[in-house]
Amino acid sequence: MRIDAAKRISAEILKVGESRVWMDQNSISEILDAATRSDLKVLLRRHVIQEIPKKGNSSYRFRKRLKQISKGRRRGPGSVRGTRNARSDSKTNWVRTIRALRDELVTLKNENRIDAGTYRKYYRITKGGSIRSRSQLRTQIKAAGLLKKGKKDDN
Repeated sequence: MRIDAAKRISAEILKVGESRVWMDQNSISEILDAATRSDLKVLLRRHVIQEIPKKGNSSYRFRKRLKQISKGRRRGPGSVRGTRNARSDSKTNWVRTIRALRDELVTLKNENRIDAGTYRKYYRITKGGSIRSRSQLRTQIKAAGLLKKGKKDDN
């Protein structure tokens, strides 16, 4: 039997790829004399033909990289992959922002710094996405002259 045929059949018997079949170079004549699968099985039992173990991948470098990232390294523009929305979801950002703004409006209303009409008006404005932050909301209300003086005034 030719060497390549023996290797192919041995791979089938072992249920591995041909690259994972090892043949003893000192026993090539025995392999060439093998005529059937059963002959190859005998050679397998005698360890003339063997299965090469799978190569494992070390996770050392991976753990080292994770440790660096946890410390805030490897975050520069060259390491950024994916769009802004892929890295931080736009919906999550919106929910975080709108909750903060609505909380601010409720706080101002409960402290009687704005009346119900102003609350409702700016609730709609924030829902429209015109206001980006708590500070911008306070600035706009103050600029419109609708913010009454409170216990701890921020003038």
